[in-house]
Amino acid sequence: MTNIKNQKEESARLRLKAEDILSEDAHLVSEIAKTMIPEKINEMSLEEIRQMIHELHVHQIELEMQNQELQRAYNEVDSAQARYFDLYNLAPVGYLTLSDKGMILEANLTAATMLDLPRLALISQPLSRFIFNEDQDIYYLHSRELSRYRDNTMSYDLRMVKDDETMFWANLNAILINSGDGGEPICRIVMSDITSRKKAEEERTKLE
Repeated sequence: MTNIKNQKEESARLRLKAEDILSEDAHLVSEIAKTMIPEKINEMSLEEIRQMIHELHVHQIELEMQNQELQRAYNEVDSAQARYFDLYNLAPVGYLTLSDKGMILEANLTAATMLDLPRLALISQPLSRFIFNEDQDIYYLHSRELSRYRDNTMSYDLRMVKDDETMFWANLNAILINSGDGGEPICRIVMSDITSRKKAEEERTKLE
């Protein structure tokens, strides 16, 4: 995400630079045009006129090169966005970003599917809303430990509840990191549905 943001900023910078160059060249052409009154042209030598035309051609080439660079930057941003969509939204596991208060800031499509809600409906919801009541203590205990040991990953299992109140087992891998803008830290979570594994463990326990 950071790379996409940097590429967007670079693309915006190139656009501003191109606009500045266009503005400068428009001013230059205007100034040249002012000097190209008949009396001035009559005073110019053939070599001076050729030099003036050469400079205009050079500026035209510079503008074309800037336009190509700007287009290349836009193509890179589009390509990065496509890769981000594939890697983030279509991943086989759920990705969540939480605020320091436990509110969902970002969620991929897989997480939304696991919780049976549209992705936008998850934003600004507390993750605790989807934690099974009897497992709330597990979630809060690990969240508190995570705030004490920042940059360390914590992995734990608990039961979660979908929007339709269907319960499933999930493994959460969480890490607390700096937000990057000097604000409060954020928590990134990888959420995996381990219901099948838990059922297999229960069956094995019964057989034993």
